[in-house]
Amino acid sequence: MAIKRTKAEKKIAYDKKLCSLLDEYTKVLIALADNVGSKQLQDIRRGLRGDSVVLMGKNTLIRRCIKVYAEKTGNHTFDPLMDLLVGNVGLIFTKGDLKEVREEVAKYKVGAPARVGLVAPVDVVVPPGNTGLDPSQTSFFQVLNIPTKINKGTVEIITPVELIKKGEKVGSSESALLAKLGIRPFSYGLQVTSVYEDGSVFSPEVLDLSEEDLIEKFATGVSMVASLSLAISYPTLAAVPHMFINGYKNVLAVAVETDYSYPHADKIKEYLKVKLVFSGYGSC
Repeated sequence: MAIKRTKAEKKIAYDKKLCSLLDEYTKVLIALADNVGSKQLQDIRRGLRGDSVVLMGKNTLIRRCIKVYAEKTGNHTFDPLMDLLVGNVGLIFTKGDLKEVREEVAKYKVGAPARVGLVAPVDVVVPPGNTGLDPSQTSFFQVLNIPTKINKGTVEIITPVELIKKGEKVGSSESALLAKLGIRPFSYGLQVTSVYEDGSVFSPEVLDLSEEDLIEKFATGVSMVASLSLAISYPTLAAVPHMFINGYKNVLAVAVETDYSYPHADKIKEYLKVKLVFSGYGSC
């Protein structure tokens, strides 16, 4: 018979487990776990087995463990995690590619019914068509102002109806109707809200950026720095090439307008003379 551990022993074991994860991993996904069941969580753990570990627990306990770990080791790189422990969240420690791990987690979403009191994460639209319900069920539709007609002894919805808007609470009538229609409008799973890597925290949208996107954004940033530097005449690495070119243009303009000359200026002067001659022929 297994010996049941006390709360204190469980906390000590949890602390050891978290500290070992902090020692071993440098990348963490912070995931919201609202409405995620134990079976679903078990499937996610199984799917990530190998290079990732899912850790759930009370936020206060995790914060305390991270704080104690930092005091013992002097390693404060995980301190930013404490500010992210808000709500029902879990930590996914990983050695794999962050984008691939997030995509793997997203595979384990499951459909869920619209229970009374839940806040709708998406708009719920009831599609038109035959419901298969007998005419005695029309009262449900009338309460919700859904246009229907009787067709071949069953209730048929005439037009699509936005039953629940995103952010609204599900009422008893809406929940009962969706259940009768067999519609499970919501889907729940671990939702990655923040990404931690080597002391830095960033939005999961960053993982969707391709190499081309990064190059484009970098080029845009360099262009803005160069424009600002030129406007205030302040030399920077981005602006120096443009400053040299602009300075050379000024020197060349002076040489063209005066007797001052140098080899390249002579070529430009000769080109301008030829062009002037040909333009004179054209005017004749």
